Amino acid sequence: MRTLCASTLIGEFFVIGFAGLVAMKDPDLAMSTVWTVSGIAMFLCVVLCGLVTRPGGVQFGWALQIGLIASGFFVPTMFFMGAVFATLWWASVHYGRKIDEAKARFAAQASTEAGAGAS
Repeated sequence: MRTLCASTLIGEFFVIGFAGLVAMKDPDLAMSTVWTVSGIAMFLCVVLCGLVTRPGGVQFGWALQIGLIASGFFVPTMFFMGAVFATLWWASVHYGRKIDEAKARFAAQASTEAGAGAS
């Protein structure tokens, strides 16, 4: 799960950076505000890469997805990009857990077979 979720978060990191560049073109938004918000969100993406398997990590990731969608109020394209990344986040968590379960079953089966072969 960690690899899939981290890949999604790194993709979000770049999308948030590009959205910041787009948001800079809006004369109603101060450049310092745009880069403060974008920088915090980008930092959270990187930090979450390491925290995703810890308690609350996935939920914090969902909060980031909601924030990404909400950024569409300032950069309308982000409604679409946020929805795409929320879908990717769901897929990363869902299929990542299935992969982790399959790996655990395979490891248990391999250790059982190794134990039976040693007898």
